[in-house]
Amino acid sequence: MCWCWSAAACWGGAAATEAVWPGYRVNTGADDARLLGPAVIEALDLTRHGLKFVENPGVVLGPQPEGSALTLWRDPRQTRAALLRFSAADADAYPRFQAFARQVIEVLDGLTLLTPPKLAGTSLGELWPWLRFVLKARGLGERHLMQLLRVLPMTAAELLDEHFESSALKGVLGAAAVLGGPWGPMAAGTAFALFYQKLGPAGGQRFVRGGLGQVAAALAAAARAHGAHIRTDTAAARILLDDDGANGRAVGVALASGETLRARAVVSSADPRHTLFDLVGPAELEPRTMRQARNIRFCGATAKVNLALRGLPRIRGVEGDDCLAGHIVISPSLEYIERAADAAKYGEPSDQPVLDAVIPTLLDPSLAPAGRHVLAVTAQWAPYHLRGRDWDSQREALGERVVATLAAYAPNLPGLIEARQVITPLDFERTYGLAEGSPYHGEMALDQLLLMRPVPGFGQYRAPIANLYLCGAGTHPGGGVTGAPGYNAAREILADLRGPRA
Repeated sequence: MCWCWSAAACWGGAAATEAVWPGYRVNTGADDARLLGPAVIEALDLTRHGLKFVENPGVVLGPQPEGSALTLWRDPRQTRAALLRFSAADADAYPRFQAFARQVIEVLDGLTLLTPPKLAGTSLGELWPWLRFVLKARGLGERHLMQLLRVLPMTAAELLDEHFESSALKGVLGAAAVLGGPWGPMAAGTAFALFYQKLGPAGGQRFVRGGLGQVAAALAAAARAHGAHIRTDTAAARILLDDDGANGRAVGVALASGETLRARAVVSSADPRHTLFDLVGPAELEPRTMRQARNIRFCGATAKVNLALRGLPRIRGVEGDDCLAGHIVISPSLEYIERAADAAKYGEPSDQPVLDAVIPTLLDPSLAPAGRHVLAVTAQWAPYHLRGRDWDSQREALGERVVATLAAYAPNLPGLIEARQVITPLDFERTYGLAEGSPYHGEMALDQLLLMRPVPGFGQYRAPIANLYLCGAGTHPGGGVTGAPGYNAAREILADLRGPRA
């Protein structure tokens, strides 16, 4: 028997679809499932359990301040025609960049479903999947392999400047490199972040019919089909340990209601710091482990503004609705992105934030009353740590700033708004359990990836407590709706339960 519990009244966490207003269902966290890989979908047969994807011909729309707009399409011919209006050189360079990006992404994709090796004492059997990965990477050829090794630590600005000349194109692509993070495109490692956001079969966009919460619903259905019991609106108070003292053995969970559940293994998808500090407790862990967990950087700087609309916004320079059904990115240049990020360094929300907006009701009208629409906007940067102010008093000012930024490109938007929901980084922490509002359960910088995630020495999904496992975004490969951390953790748990550790 397997027990699953959640402090929320519905499952999904930061990938939930909620009835925010009567007749409307809104993705209150992530908006699409582009990173959800086929291995997870097939292993759990999620399509049989109700998961359905919907895609649009237009992938991303980048409105420009002067009234034009750049759209990148699934159809390469349409994309080339769109780029020609901005730069003939970029129209030629874009297919070459895509081909190189596909090679990089294919290599990175192979990493996502591998358990990182230990820092020491790794057996040949544990290293074999990584050796196969190395051999596959070498199959790229020496020139492409050197390119791969060179670009991953680069800044996104350096990478994009090497390939393109159009500010519009670089701005649209650069927005993916900073999504959910505290950095701007001129920070080292943002080239890796750009490629990471393109992982998976969709390569940039894949919406879920019925809202992103249907991913969690399909996972729940698959779990129940295998005998799991799921409880919602039930918080875990602490992880129960045996009486062996420090670094003992997890034997179950105590719920806030006072009920206890015993188990052969305890698995936490909460962020590692909450799991170790709050659910286990410092007294049960080695001082070095606690220092490492305390030093995990979260640095949340993302907010969400959801709008109920009585009609569609009309963006200057855009004709037809196909352009509006993908991601609408307010990020006209790399310089614009960097300026927006600069404000967060000093504890200030950006006056001109980078915005990633979607109108899911264009592809799935069931999410709103007839003739109405949902506009969901992810805003960068809204730092968790505000200087001299607090988010409870600044929430509505943030909402006004996001609407004003969009209205500069879609003048009719303010008159369409029937209701507004603003989710600050503090709300993400208090309501959805995201420490410091970080959607990734820890900054995805190069020093917090692979075997360094969540902390050095515990990158194999096993916590420093026997029979306790971590399976959330704070573990390899990181954040986003990938399913990979849980998939990998399940493999390690099954191996332990069947082996000597059971």
